[in-house]
Amino acid sequence: MGPTVSRRAAMAGAASLPFLRAPSARAGTPGELTFGLSSFPPSIQPWQNTGTAAATIKLMIYRGLTSYAPDGALRGELAESWQPIGTQGWEFKLRDARFQNGEKVTSADVKWTIEQIAAERSTAYFRAEMQGVERVETPDDRTVRIILKSPVATLPIMMASYHLPIISRNSPRGTFVGAGPFMIKAQERGVSLELEPFTGFHRAGLPKLRRIRAIAYADENLRVAALRSGDVDLIEYVPWQSMDAIAADPALSLDTVDGAFMFLVFNGSRPPFNDPRVRKAVAHAIKRDELVRAAFFGRGSALQQLPVAESSPFYNAEFKDGWKYDPDLSKRLLAEAGHTGGISCSLLSTAQYGMHKDTAEVVQQHLAAVGIRAELNMPDWATRVAIGNRGQYDVAVMGTAADSNDPDGIASFIDGSLAPSYVRSFNLKIDRITELLAAGRAEFDQAKRRDIYREVERIAIEQAPMVGLTWRSQGYAMRKQVTGFTNLPGALTFYSGLTFETTSVA
Repeated sequence: MGPTVSRRAAMAGAASLPFLRAPSARAGTPGELTFGLSSFPPSIQPWQNTGTAAATIKLMIYRGLTSYAPDGALRGELAESWQPIGTQGWEFKLRDARFQNGEKVTSADVKWTIEQIAAERSTAYFRAEMQGVERVETPDDRTVRIILKSPVATLPIMMASYHLPIISRNSPRGTFVGAGPFMIKAQERGVSLELEPFTGFHRAGLPKLRRIRAIAYADENLRVAALRSGDVDLIEYVPWQSMDAIAADPALSLDTVDGAFMFLVFNGSRPPFNDPRVRKAVAHAIKRDELVRAAFFGRGSALQQLPVAESSPFYNAEFKDGWKYDPDLSKRLLAEAGHTGGISCSLLSTAQYGMHKDTAEVVQQHLAAVGIRAELNMPDWATRVAIGNRGQYDVAVMGTAADSNDPDGIASFIDGSLAPSYVRSFNLKIDRITELLAAGRAEFDQAKRRDIYREVERIAIEQAPMVGLTWRSQGYAMRKQVTGFTNLPGALTFYSGLTFETTSVA
């Protein structure tokens, strides 16, 4: 049975969601948008990181103290304003907003949320950062003061993360009540979610849509076919081989930005990748231009340093060739590390996304050329996330965007002191990098911050806590009848789900 037949069979079997079987399930109904997801979210637990498809759904149903405008500017969300209190505190003034249970968003909810994230048994993505909170003061319902153990200049940016939404402290046990513009009405596990507008959303007149049907098309070719046939209105993760054809289709619009990137992470808990020489050997073994052509059809560029955009004031041109292709150097480093006969290892990726699969296959070839024999492991996305979180790999391919356009946004990928996560190397701690990242987070002077992050990058080039591979173009595609949806700039591309609140379908 071919993949198209399998897809139809799966959809026909979705008995608990009648809209999937009805003729109106096709796109094109005014006010109702059908969205083609790249995967069904492994979890939409608000404080965990389970991938960008999950993040998009989280941005529909949850909101944090801050967020981003369509142009990428930081804006107030549940907070209408904020200001520093000395160097070790921030005061947020809450707007008149409500949770989806009808209750007002209060300072007590903010305090409770931070306590849950920082709790001893928490598995939250930002647990370590929230443990840096000394106390949360709630002088009144609309005022919250977050007092920190050390200065954090970037806290307002951090609070915009889709992994830090504010949740009602009165959420029923095991559930999470947010304050986003949409509510989940129904779902068919592994297949689809149906969302309806939250009429109490704090932005007057929003959201504009009457319904969103998010249907998972794990096969990227089926996702494109669904858009072109009119089965869906909007898709994420436009495959690179399809971008030219979509851009040329008069019925469709393509919205792409550069900001996402591909990279490698390592298992630092055991040999051989606990040795920086071996990690550097990997870094210098990759022909990145060939990778851009093979995996992204030329829609990208080589990334031979940390993922800081050239347009950023924190970009360090001196390191642009830090991990350049040099197979002779790779072989020398392996020999210095005692591996003259080469290395055998596992290389984790996923077959669910073509970019991950193609990247892994090219990397495997390049590594073999310097004596690193990598056996591919490419399960589905949810399994890949679980394996990565548990550190059951030697080397792994990753692809994502930074948490923000601030250089602190790359801390998630190189700070080994943070809780285990599939987005960073497993148990690979470089104390000096952790210290410098904390210093950069605490520094309010921009010139001093630039110096700090330059030193972070110098050490990272030598120690390779991660290895950059390529920048990649990241795209959404939609029917021309869809308006108001915007692909946010740079590293914020995966925050584009914020603009579903302003999206409409004619």
